[in-house]
Amino acid sequence: MAGSSEGKKSNAKANIGGKKKEVKKETGLGISNKKDENFGEWYSEVVVSGEMIEYYDISGCYILRPWTMSIWEIMQTFFDAAIKKMKIKNCYFPLFVSPGVLEREKDHIEGFAPEVAWVTKSGKSELEVPIAIRPTSETVMYPYYSKWIRGHRDLPLKLNQWCNVVRWEFSNPTPFIRSREFLWQEGHTAFATKAEADTEVLEILELYRRIYEEFLAIPVIKGKKSELEKFAGGHYTTSVEAFIPTTGRGVQGATSHCLGQNFAKMFEINFENEKGEKAMVWQNSWAYSTRTIGVMVMVHGDDKGLVLPPKVASVQVIVIPVPYKDADTQGIFDACAATVNTLSEAGFRVEADFRDNYSPGWKYSHWEMKGVPLRIEIGPKDLANSQVRVVRRDNSAKIDISMANLVEQVEELLANVQQSLFDVAKQKRDACIQIVKTWDEFVEALGQKKMILAPWCDEEEVEKDVKARTKGEMGAAKSLCSPFDQPELPEGTICFASGKPARKWTYWGRSY
Repeated sequence: MAGSSEGKKSNAKANIGGKKKEVKKETGLGISNKKDENFGEWYSEVVVSGEMIEYYDISGCYILRPWTMSIWEIMQTFFDAAIKKMKIKNCYFPLFVSPGVLEREKDHIEGFAPEVAWVTKSGKSELEVPIAIRPTSETVMYPYYSKWIRGHRDLPLKLNQWCNVVRWEFSNPTPFIRSREFLWQEGHTAFATKAEADTEVLEILELYRRIYEEFLAIPVIKGKKSELEKFAGGHYTTSVEAFIPTTGRGVQGATSHCLGQNFAKMFEINFENEKGEKAMVWQNSWAYSTRTIGVMVMVHGDDKGLVLPPKVASVQVIVIPVPYKDADTQGIFDACAATVNTLSEAGFRVEADFRDNYSPGWKYSHWEMKGVPLRIEIGPKDLANSQVRVVRRDNSAKIDISMANLVEQVEELLANVQQSLFDVAKQKRDACIQIVKTWDEFVEALGQKKMILAPWCDEEEVEKDVKARTKGEMGAAKSLCSPFDQPELPEGTICFASGKPARKWTYWGRSY
């Protein structure tokens, strides 16, 4: 894992004149950009140095390394089990879409047209009809829904697929956040009634909230998207919205859409209801992607590198032997191995770093950069006292714990780290939320990188106007969502942008 050239260089430096205790200062290992000073460079450096991704020779495409995939798999295990309880089944549809099918739902394809990648050649010969690569799978799947759904007994039809999608546009690719190919799950369901569809939209949205808040320790706001920002061709869109305080940008965390009957109309997904009448189905689609991991890095990472919440960390505890010159090295190594065994048997994800070509100081920096929640150090003093020293990644707190209480203490510490990461992130996010009532207050808050809550008339033209009036180097502001949890709207409240009567409170800001 650490056999990188950077690691070897650092090690060579560290070994000049023998291993010194302060080796950490000399390693040259670490993040050279500061999160608060140059966020973009910091982020790029952290995801590479933390061994999450590697850049690829095609712009906007990234190699997801095992450190990333293990996080994805933990979330996948949770979500997959949860949707199976809801009687949703997994399937897999092809990557390719014929143009005729793709273009059937006009609003939908207009929304995705700039992003669609096309296959135009086979070998050296041009294809007679170019084939699209899925940007999302509504149009891939729904012709077959119309074939499989005939009567009310065929409903509900509830399918999900774990796959990759390709969206080929944009000028600023960002690992995890905006990439040309990404991994996701996409659920596609069909019901006899709107009430069933509405219920499922919110059940799925709650699972997305749990992924962010319970697993990734990131606070999110549940709400409904504006007509301008909703899914192209859909009836309405709900989302969980995260916020990155350092950049003052919102991030659409995951979406759960009610598609209404638009696609059923286009793809003739009809059924005979219980009265023997012909009716159209109500449909939903919902997805979350590897973007979740980028949000986690942005929210929790610091100037030493990644900070991983224990629930998703590939390695929750790293054990490092700290032998001094005349120490009982074998005894220390045995104690480290025993610690790993004890914790592994108790169900923790734990590893020891026994590599002898790296100093303890170098190892500390390395595993801090990779964001491992807890580090256990065992040196001669610890061995003599039957204890270990535990260091937290999130706040660098050190605590000596007895070998006898190891499992209980580690369990408690990991739970504490998980909760603490969420609490700190929520405190920082909440400090960025600003309520405004007027346009001037809005512009000022936007300049201060705030997540703005403002009364709005809910008119599309007004939102377009807000975008036009805030266009600049930083990008335009747009509505993020109207929260389900609506503050009271006193009678006579006017819209911050148009001066018309306000109909709801809505979050606004710049976004990724």
